Amino acid sequence: MALVLVGYRGTGKSSVAPLVARSLGWPWLDMDCVLAERAGRSIRELFATEGEAGFRRREAALLEELATQEPLVLAAGGGIVLWEENRRRLEPLPVVWLRASPSTIHQRLRRDPRTSLDRPPLTPLSERAEIELLLREREPLYRAVAKLCIDTDELAIEAIAERIVRWIRSRTAAQPARE
Repeated sequence: MALVLVGYRGTGKSSVAPLVARSLGWPWLDMDCVLAERAGRSIRELFATEGEAGFRRREAALLEELATQEPLVLAAGGGIVLWEENRRRLEPLPVVWLRASPSTIHQRLRRDPRTSLDRPPLTPLSERAEIELLLREREPLYRAVAKLCIDTDELAIEAIAERIVRWIRSRTAAQPARE
């Protein structure tokens, strides 16, 4: 079973995933990094050449491939929940929604040099207005797939990882052993 971290960009998925994986002794992958590596282009370039629909098709195919791998910690892209088929695929999996306020996300993205290089704008709005708009659209979708939600505004990545590890271990301990 893949443990999947979802949430808007800048909520900590890519930073938390390796800590969770190390604690559990599992491998981990960042979906955006895998997509960019396989395509030989950045996410920004993929959006520019294939459009959002082309990128989302690649993303859906990768989720289909990785969702059944076990064990695996998967940092999903921020828009993974946009397609219904992805939400259906996430349904049986342990999904953790990392949530942050628009203000926190905006601050984090401004401090991250990858933001302007790798992450394409998704609307013609200002960065802050785009964050607010897309959060309003996506939060119900994150909520629909999440089994656990963690507000990351005031938490260090180590504390977030610890909460996820405790949660997944409690889930795993509660499940009957497979023969």
